Amino acid sequence: MSTSALSKAKGFKKSKSGTYLSIGTTAFGALGVIKQARKARTEHDTLKLVDAVVSAAAIVTGLAILYRELKRLGDDDVLLG
Repeated sequence: MSTSALSKAKGFKKSKSGTYLSIGTTAFGALGVIKQARKARTEHDTLKLVDAVVSAAAIVTGLAILYRELKRLGDDDVLLG
């Protein structure tokens, strides 16, 4: 891998594409939390339900941070130059 390619790979996380990928994977994690919450409600397990709510709050916070980063990137995309 050339130095230029390596630096682009390292910069991917701070690019728009990398941020979109992070948003997608974080949102995909929300599906697991939804399943966890439904199961907890079905089983009337308060502790598991609280865990699901805390996990959901962490996902929402993570998505908000990623959205802010995406707005901050604006037109200054690392991969585009």
